[in-house]
Amino acid sequence: MGGRRQLVKVKATDIAQMPSPADVIFDALREAIAKGDISEGQVLRQDHIARMFNISRIPVREALTRLEEQGLVSTQRYRGAVVTTLSIAEIREVFEFRALLEPEILRYSIERMSPEALEHAKEFAHAFATEPESSRWGDLNRRFHYSLYEPAGRPYYLQTISTALDRVDRYLRAQLVLTDGMARARREHQGILDACIAGDSEMAVRLTREHILGAADSLVAFLIRTRAQENSER
Repeated sequence: MGGRRQLVKVKATDIAQMPSPADVIFDALREAIAKGDISEGQVLRQDHIARMFNISRIPVREALTRLEEQGLVSTQRYRGAVVTTLSIAEIREVFEFRALLEPEILRYSIERMSPEALEHAKEFAHAFATEPESSRWGDLNRRFHYSLYEPAGRPYYLQTISTALDRVDRYLRAQLVLTDGMARARREHQGILDACIAGDSEMAVRLTREHILGAADSLVAFLIRTRAQENSER
């Protein structure tokens, strides 16, 4: 009896599969920046964030380093980590890059798109078009595009696209909410989806490129107006 080994009866969790504290902080800050809850130019103080998450400053520092690698924050002398403000030229460059990459991953994707994948894309297109809460438009817009790109089986492409979108996400969300961008996006999403359903890769590629560059033109015009207004009020 004394030599029998007894098992400890507890509900075990695979800790290796759980996100690290740095991952949790990184995701929370990235989402807040994308939504505009943390504004451009705002200082992200390590000690304040550490208290918010009830954690040491080490994972906070790691999360801020990752945000800097994605271009969402920059480290400034005497100030620390600051949410970046993108110039008009930088924003246009990101969209030009997207217009090169995203149509090509869609070209690969259409060749492999199953009926299930198309149905998945239809669901996101419908969810985007009918969502009444403007706070969800940005996320649903992104999910629609990803649902069309994922069948390509190009994880590096998707990762690169995700990084590019992260840099301009907060501006895109503002453009959807504060301009007629939402109505236009609904129409253009449907056109892209119809071309994918028809298996017309050339049409889908062309419409995707026009969709991205058109969004860029609308966003840049919106930012020029709002930034000029802000400068005149100072």
